[in-house]
Amino acid sequence: MTKLNYSISINAPKDTVWHTMLDLDTYKLWTEAFFPGSYYEGSWEKGSEIRFVAEADGGKSGMLGCIVENIPCEFVSIEYLGELENGKLKTTDGSSLWVGAHENYSFTETGGLTKLEVELRADNGGDELTETFDAMWPKALQKLREMCEKV
Repeated sequence: MTKLNYSISINAPKDTVWHTMLDLDTYKLWTEAFFPGSYYEGSWEKGSEIRFVAEADGGKSGMLGCIVENIPCEFVSIEYLGELENGKLKTTDGSSLWVGAHENYSFTETGGLTKLEVELRADNGGDELTETFDAMWPKALQKLREMCEKV
């Protein structure tokens, strides 16, 4: 199992960090670190399906997830159901690194400073996921911090 953790302290209240991270218009900006043009379709509500997508090679590619938990301004948990490739879902053929993976976001505020913690757990992927996300998450979190601290 691969378990990755990333965190950042942001000089802003946790409700600002929460909304900047999860509202669609601002989500599109900080997630450019993962893939230019990234966005989501769906809802952050508990039990909802959500698709994290970008246009690539003439179709939508990305990931399909389900919101396992959502405690506003405190915690979000996503379970990934598979990958989207050109709009088609890859789940059980063994080629998806994402089936069953979990991504959790925790928000803790102390004196106006918010600590955002990201945890990613995946049964598949190992070094490939680690290398990819070790390069992308720090850049994404830095962009998120810059956006939150401008508010």
